[in-house]
Amino acid sequence: MTRQEIEQEVKSIFLREFEIENPQMDKDLRETYGFDSIDAIELLLEIERFLGSELTQEEKKQAMDIRTVNQICDYIEKMAKVRGLAKEA
Repeated sequence: MTRQEIEQEVKSIFLREFEIENPQMDKDLRETYGFDSIDAIELLLEIERFLGSELTQEEKKQAMDIRTVNQICDYIEKMAKVRGLAKEA
């Protein structure tokens, strides 16, 4: 998967699960969209679906400091590389 595919899927998740259309890539999710811990759990579940595998506890801990859509995309890109799913654009 390419960075562009990851960004498209993340935007799709935000629209489908959180009814946020075209989220701004560098805005704080909590401040801008009222994102809370329940939303974060749902997002992690959607990331697992997208990657096709469960995240380990350590991988979930790495997600704790995510605050923006760009950081979500960076995180998914990193997890995809670990799983051998990433490819260059």
